[in-house]
Amino acid sequence: MNEIVREWVKKAEADYSTASRECRARQNPNFDAVCFHAQQCVEKLMKAALISSGVVPPKTHDLEELSRLLKQTHTRWEVELIDLRYLARASVAFRYPGESADKKEAKEALAICSRLRDRLTLLLAGLA
Repeated sequence: MNEIVREWVKKAEADYSTASRECRARQNPNFDAVCFHAQQCVEKLMKAALISSGVVPPKTHDLEELSRLLKQTHTRWEVELIDLRYLARASVAFRYPGESADKKEAKEALAICSRLRDRLTLLLAGLA
């Protein structure tokens, strides 16, 4: 794993830690932040996987686009679009006034993130 990929993974892991910690917070949990950091973790790991395959990822937050690019370089990559769409919606909708995430939504975002994080980590290790 080259230094740039390691840095993307490090940033992704920081997002995962923040989302996990905030989801477990007993006082004043920020469920909106859980959703945002869950999406960011997956986005950064997808970009790390693309970079590790020699692809310069586009400057986008669109998980579906990143997944399509991953499929081109990792033919066994499969993901449920509903999961990507959930993370995308939750990360944006809850960042602004008008909507807020509740505990159930935050836990779902973190669960999706955890599943995709596991798969992307295997992919980065060359095991998927």
